[in-house]
Amino acid sequence: MALAKITSFTGRAVAVPGNDIDTDRIIPARFMKCVTFDGLGEFLFNDVRKQLDGTLKPHPLNEPRFKGATILLSGANFGCGSSREHAPQAIQKYGFRAVIAEGYAEIFFGNSITLGIPCVTATREDIAKIAAAVEADPTLEVTIDVTKQEVRFGGQTVKGAIRESARDALVNGRWDAIGELIDGLPAAKTTAAKLPYLAA
Repeated sequence: MALAKITSFTGRAVAVPGNDIDTDRIIPARFMKCVTFDGLGEFLFNDVRKQLDGTLKPHPLNEPRFKGATILLSGANFGCGSSREHAPQAIQKYGFRAVIAEGYAEIFFGNSITLGIPCVTATREDIAKIAAAVEADPTLEVTIDVTKQEVRFGGQTVKGAIRESARDALVNGRWDAIGELIDGLPAAKTTAAKLPYLAA
């Protein structure tokens, strides 16, 4: 199963502003009792989006005009806190395919790349430009060019950096280590068959 080469992504965006948005805010711990990650998207940012009775609070993800957005904009140190893999899983299951932020917590970044989610870094000023353009026109398409490390929107282009090792993994389809192991299984069996000390 060859992995997709993620060289660019185009979609609509929504800004969830704030610094130090931790994994417990992204997906509260009480929703982590699941056996699989399916369904986690329903609870993304649950406690800041919903009242205890389930009614909706004012929040960008609750606004109909941003429904279907696939690029998440945010601030510095996104995904900090505990190292739960559920946070990027909830983001992906909700429908987001990429994140643009000022910076990321290390483990969150790694978990996201392993899911094929480009985590692009941009300056606060440039993210504000993107957010303002999206606020003015929520149907605006935003393109993240992973290869060129830039973000294009509404006739504007800003730098969208991504760590070289992650960029290389995404553009060359090597972002899932388990997928690579599965792909290499036939070659491993062929090699094992030639080793006399492994013969049955």
